[in-house]
Amino acid sequence: MDINSLIIETMKFFAGDAKRIQHFIKVHSFAKLIAQGEGMDDITLNTLEAAAVVHDTGIKPAEEKYGQCDGKLQEKEGPAVARPLLNKCGATDEQIDRICFLIAHHHTYNNIDAQDYQILVEADFLVNIYEDGIANVDTIRDKIFRTATGAEMLNVMFRKD
Repeated sequence: MDINSLIIETMKFFAGDAKRIQHFIKVHSFAKLIAQGEGMDDITLNTLEAAAVVHDTGIKPAEEKYGQCDGKLQEKEGPAVARPLLNKCGATDEQIDRICFLIAHHHTYNNIDAQDYQILVEADFLVNIYEDGIANVDTIRDKIFRTATGAEMLNVMFRKD
C-alpha cells in the first residue's frame, strides 16, 4: 500500500482542519519510529503506518452525526470512512480488516494483544499528552506503555528535570 498517497487522501478528507491533519502526521511519525525501534517487519509496519494515518477518521462523521467525537464514537465511525481511502491507496483486504480493527479499538486499552495495536496506542498517547496538556504522564507510562522505544520517547519528551 502506498502510504504517501494515503497521507494525501487523508489530508483531503480532513481539508480545512489543520489540527487533525497535524495530529495524524505526528501519530504516523511516532508509530513508525517506535515500530522500527522495536524491529517490526516491513509488512506489519506498512499496515501500522496506514492505521496511524487513518486512525482518527471517525472524528469527522462523529461530529456530523452526534455533535461530538469522543473516543468511542471515533472507534464506531472510523472504519466505514477509512475503507474507501485504504482501497484507493492499494491496501489488501487483509490489511483493511486489520486497520479497521485497530481504528475500532485505538481508544480501548485493555486486551492489547499485538505489537501493532500497542504501538498505535503509544504513538497516539505521545501526541495526545502534548496536544491536550495531559498531566498524569507517570500513570500513563505505568499503565499503557509496553515498548522500550515508546517508553524512552515518553521519558525524553516529558521528563521532569
